[in-house]
Amino acid sequence: MTDNEFGRFFLPGPTEVRPEILRAQVGPMIGHRGRAMEELLAKIQPGLKNVFRTERPVYISASSATGFMEAAIRNGVRRKVLSLVNGAFSARFFQIATASGIDADALEVEWGQPNLPEQLEDALKKGDYDAVTVVHSETSTGVLNPIGELAAVAHAAGDVVLLVDAVTSMAGAPVESDAWELDFVLTGSQKALALPPGLAFGVARDTVIERAKERKDRGVYFDLVAFHNGILKNQTPNTPAVSLLYALAAQLEAIGEETIEARWARHQAMADRTYAWVDEMRSRGVELAVLAPEGYRSPTVTCITLPEGVTGPQVNKAMQERGYTIAPGYGKAKEAMIRIGHMGDHTVDELNELLGVLEEVLTR
Repeated sequence: MTDNEFGRFFLPGPTEVRPEILRAQVGPMIGHRGRAMEELLAKIQPGLKNVFRTERPVYISASSATGFMEAAIRNGVRRKVLSLVNGAFSARFFQIATASGIDADALEVEWGQPNLPEQLEDALKKGDYDAVTVVHSETSTGVLNPIGELAAVAHAAGDVVLLVDAVTSMAGAPVESDAWELDFVLTGSQKALALPPGLAFGVARDTVIERAKERKDRGVYFDLVAFHNGILKNQTPNTPAVSLLYALAAQLEAIGEETIEARWARHQAMADRTYAWVDEMRSRGVELAVLAPEGYRSPTVTCITLPEGVTGPQVNKAMQERGYTIAPGYGKAKEAMIRIGHMGDHTVDELNELLGVLEEVLTR
């Protein structure tokens, strides 16, 4: 695989980055408190708001998305948080809460199943929770949780905020930050945005900013009040990753040209093609299955269970030998599954080439 080839790297993050976006990073260093930086951040904001579907400011952090997960907890929880857990990354949200000294409970469902509104409604009646965490697209299982419905249930319960990890959904699946009244929603640069790792983005409603102002132990690096006040002046509270911001500006321009709606549709088309391929393979006697149930499948990552005697690492290795990259299952599901990250700037045609090679591996 040469440096110039594109379309063979289908990890569910980090996602393959187009060469022109990589080249955009070579812009000159600029002072992060000067006019040039303010102009760059001002240029970036409209594109980010378009992706998040919000009129609110979008915060930019030189960190992984895990940093903004911690920010959500340390700024957005007053007393006790309920973490909806249906995979490894939703479990991480719960672990962050307990590691931050926050009183927390986990509402767990089986890996491969969604967190449903009626389950949340029942749990909120039984516990004194003022915040709920949820992962929109659970990368370890390929499940897409109904965050709009979950937000409505949380708000109907009273003074309860919904804190959303949209790491593998933002820019690949509809996320209506304003219309769904998501109290805090975050993502990272290296997934469906198709950028290099190292940036996190977040949007907060006043419900979370007001809570943050009340907390004296919200920390320094991930102080959402500082992020909020800074971005209103086109500044960041901490040193920004200048080179990554150049790449972000270039990619947001490309997303604007494609339109966010077309980007969502392209991701759904890739997901639908993957599901159809799984059905085709099963009709030929290869016992594959999509882990996530219909109606709750992420358009950006598909987890596929494998026939008995075939392991995720074996398939992954065979694909690498042919110049293609996918992922085995994650965590406890490493052996039993493979994961295809059909997100970012990939196309159905590129995906079809991948699936053709994967078919060879599974039927050899």
